[in-house]
Amino acid sequence: MKAAGWGLLVMAAGGLAPLAGCYVPKSQLVTYETTNRVLSEQNRAQLVEIENLKAHSRQTEDQLIRAEQELAVRDQADPNSPRLAGDLSRPGIPNGRRLPAAVSQQLSGWARQYPNLSFDAETGVSKCDMDVLFDSGQAELKPSARTMLSELAQVLQLAEAKDLKIMVVGHTDNQQIVGREARDKYANNFHLSTARALAVADLLRSQGLSGQRIGVAGFGAHEPVAANDSAVQRQKNRRVEIFVMPRDVPVVGWSDATPGGYY
Repeated sequence: MKAAGWGLLVMAAGGLAPLAGCYVPKSQLVTYETTNRVLSEQNRAQLVEIENLKAHSRQTEDQLIRAEQELAVRDQADPNSPRLAGDLSRPGIPNGRRLPAAVSQQLSGWARQYPNLSFDAETGVSKCDMDVLFDSGQAELKPSARTMLSELAQVLQLAEAKDLKIMVVGHTDNQQIVGREARDKYANNFHLSTARALAVADLLRSQGLSGQRIGVAGFGAHEPVAANDSAVQRQKNRRVEIFVMPRDVPVVGWSDATPGGYY
């Protein structure tokens, strides 16, 4: 009888063990409930913040739309009003600010001498394929390029051109720079495109043009004029653009065009 009694007792103890595992102390339950409330409050706060951000975004979009509408109305009222050329790669020349006829004629004649060179009298933009000016991955001007740019400098030294500004902008395709030596010189296409624009600007300066008339920019591969999906298309993107502009055409960062406009 004693043995049987102990057996029942052991069985009873064994049956109670799993029930003991499901028991959660009150203090721990309170902790869980507190944590849950904190997380819920944080979630509600984040939802409110998201709604505030959406409202701010809508407000900003509305302000942008209104600004664009006001600008369009202003341009219609005065198409010759100056506008800041925020995109240096395509500033163009506003209506009423054409290049002097003699200068346009000379630049057009200069461009016709070279098959890889173009000049647009409407915008004052000269474009030249990079392969004509530089070897691959290099920023040293070829001898033929020096001759061509020296002729440009002669045109820009005409009396009719003495007040014109020159912006030199370098562009590349989207391919990585090839060759370790070239990569050691130019960390990326921004460096290479800027170095090439500087080489052109330095050549113009060496021919007597004042550095105060010249600006330089490098856009790397970020202003393509063609898809980078073939060798022919990539060649179009490897280019130097030379903008010839009247001095009063405003360009961001060029303070003499808009006195007092930059601080």
